[in-house]
Amino acid sequence: MSNKKIRMGMVGGGDGAFIGAVHRIAAQIDGEIELVCGAFSSDPAKSLASGRKLYLPEQRCYQSYEQMFAGETNLPAAERMQFVAIVTPNHLHYPIAKQALLSGFHVLSDKPATFNLQEAISLSEIIVQSGNLYGLTHTYTGYPLVKQAKHIVASGELGNITKVVVEYSQGWLANKENEDGKQASWRLDPKQAGISCCVGDIGVHAANLAEYVCGAQIHSICADLGSVVADRQLDDDAMVLLRFDNNARGVLLASQISSGDENDLRLRVYGDKASLDWCQLEPNSLWLKYNNKPAQLIRSGVGDFCQAASSAMRTPAGHPEGYLEAFANIYVNFAAQIRAFEAGQVSDNDTFDVPGIQEAIRGMAFIENTVEASQSSQKWHVINIDSNN
Repeated sequence: MSNKKIRMGMVGGGDGAFIGAVHRIAAQIDGEIELVCGAFSSDPAKSLASGRKLYLPEQRCYQSYEQMFAGETNLPAAERMQFVAIVTPNHLHYPIAKQALLSGFHVLSDKPATFNLQEAISLSEIIVQSGNLYGLTHTYTGYPLVKQAKHIVASGELGNITKVVVEYSQGWLANKENEDGKQASWRLDPKQAGISCCVGDIGVHAANLAEYVCGAQIHSICADLGSVVADRQLDDDAMVLLRFDNNARGVLLASQISSGDENDLRLRVYGDKASLDWCQLEPNSLWLKYNNKPAQLIRSGVGDFCQAASSAMRTPAGHPEGYLEAFANIYVNFAAQIRAFEAGQVSDNDTFDVPGIQEAIRGMAFIENTVEASQSSQKWHVINIDSNN
């Protein structure tokens, strides 16, 4: 197995883009990955300028992703990038991922995976055709105590899961002041974001977190989406009743207009024996609660943990394992997946705990079905992953 760093390229994430910097920091935390090239903006001049600011060689700063894939393909195998991180607005995810995979590169994409469900289904076929790896940055599955929560549920400690409550609340779009900013403008534009803002941006994260921890899938929904701020074309607030395929009921609340709220992501899972409670604002703490004995506070770094949680922890007890570290756990796992792939070893997404195309399809199905359900007078809608119906 190679003792060299995994070589990464990036599309999007140029100067002034929030999420691009987050991806680059996360990729470098464990020393397994190095950024070697990029096409950082749809504006060729901005792309080149961003590459220079990142101290990349002039010849590895590209004016477009098409030019980057062509240029990298022509380099010796030991020099060219091995995977590309896609951190553009949603409408560009599919064409970039498709060309990257068919050009021989692995892909790690920001979520949602594609602009619509049909593209996600098509992308799954392209992944098989290309034979390359695909990962999706559902960041919150990277937290150590989220992984421990998943393990506790799977162990049966909670008993039969009966209820799931997941909330993702923000306040940054509570009025029009931020609409013209770079982060808001494309998220509120149907041509770039797709059919949803709030559910597509954060609601899908909440749905993925619930399914990941519970080991169950959302089967049907009853949804109420809305645009609280006048004249918005896309939703900024959502309430969704859930039914899971293990007969559990639940509720998903997602909001970008909850004034004063930060990135307040919280998951509560109730069983007939015990319950779990985890909140991103206090990521090192996981509550395990019972009816007939004192609640247990599980703290990151203290005591024994499952292998997935233990390997995701980097710091001694009391030091926060935060958002960047959670992001980094997906990157370091994807790097290990690439190493296994290139060594001819088992390299599936489940083995390496990397969200993949199945999570991508389920995410897009959740977004589209939630929007459709909200627009319907029918109460319950079964989640449909067939984009032709």
